[in-house]
Amino acid sequence: MAAPAAEHTLAGIESRLYQEISAQVKLEPKMQHLVKISAVTALGAQALLRQSIEEALDGGVSADIIDEAIIQGAPYAGLARAIDAENVLKTVMQERGLEITVDHGTVTDETRFASGLKQQTTIFGEGINKMHQNAKADERFLTVDQLTGWCFGDPYTRTGLSLKEHEFLTFCYITALGGNWPQVKAHVGGNLNMGTTRGELIDAVTVMMPIIGFPKSLNALGLINEAAPAQE
Repeated sequence: MAAPAAEHTLAGIESRLYQEISAQVKLEPKMQHLVKISAVTALGAQALLRQSIEEALDGGVSADIIDEAIIQGAPYAGLARAIDAENVLKTVMQERGLEITVDHGTVTDETRFASGLKQQTTIFGEGINKMHQNAKADERFLTVDQLTGWCFGDPYTRTGLSLKEHEFLTFCYITALGGNWPQVKAHVGGNLNMGTTRGELIDAVTVMMPIIGFPKSLNALGLINEAAPAQE
């Protein structure tokens, strides 16, 4: 039996999809690379992650900014996948003779909660303070201390990415994970609050679509349509 044409193998399909996507989306190339790295990190696909990191470095994205995208996803994809992703990055860097010499951290153990709360309220508004006040005593460690301190205090306060970019990549991580649709909806709103456009959110979903599949992509698109309907 004849072998399938190369363009109809998975590698060929991937190549064709990303050629079509590159022609479709208007998202800047740097963010296209970081969106892809975020989605692959969320799914724990290390072979594809290595490929995506190589493409990003070849495209002019610095290793420290790739690392910032991975760090951003740690509270969402979990430390296991974030550490695995960082190890893939370190391997590629070692092979290329690259080092990260920039420290983008800005907080200490003493300041991370207050700094995280500032970022959180900037994105979602003063209702966060009411949410903290109403938190049940036995849930506060998770819904106040860690949600504000870890999810926002540790990654969102880092330099290298703007606050808008931090929030944009969070949308990508939780969309890629799937099943977290209330959180995706919340971060669609957070992105709109930060000035991200409907088009930029759809571009992110489009870049992720070959990686995360159609069901997650269409669910995310539905939530974007709810919050930011298309203008005729």
